[in-house]
Amino acid sequence: MSAIAGNPMCGDMITFYLKIDDKEVIEKASFESYGCAANIATSSIVTEMIKGMKLVDAWNISYKSVAEAVGGLPSVKFHCGILAVGALKRAIRKYYTLKGSTPSWLQKEPSAEERQALEEEQLAKMLEKRMKSAEGK
Repeated sequence: MSAIAGNPMCGDMITFYLKIDDKEVIEKASFESYGCAANIATSSIVTEMIKGMKLVDAWNISYKSVAEAVGGLPSVKFHCGILAVGALKRAIRKYYTLKGSTPSWLQKEPSAEERQALEEEQLAKMLEKRMKSAEGK
């Protein structure tokens, strides 16, 4: 399972890859990251935090716990933790969507972290269109 979150304003982008067993436990977690050191650190720590965790427990990880786990983040870098958690939650939601089931603990509406990632993706698409227009393409 994979999911992407990004911030076009600063250029940070994360892709999470999860291997989930039949008991809904995360067997393996890895990531690809493009961006600043805080983006890489928060992505890395999330993968370490969730290995061996049930999806329901991974869903409850907060960006604040991620920030604490990396030893703190300056306020201008909190978005890195939000992106990492947003990508994780999007991967979990995608897993259940593809499975065709929704557990009772999975909220119907996207979480704040997921919404931010979606908004950022929409912003990236809008900026791409504007840049193409400006270039005359």
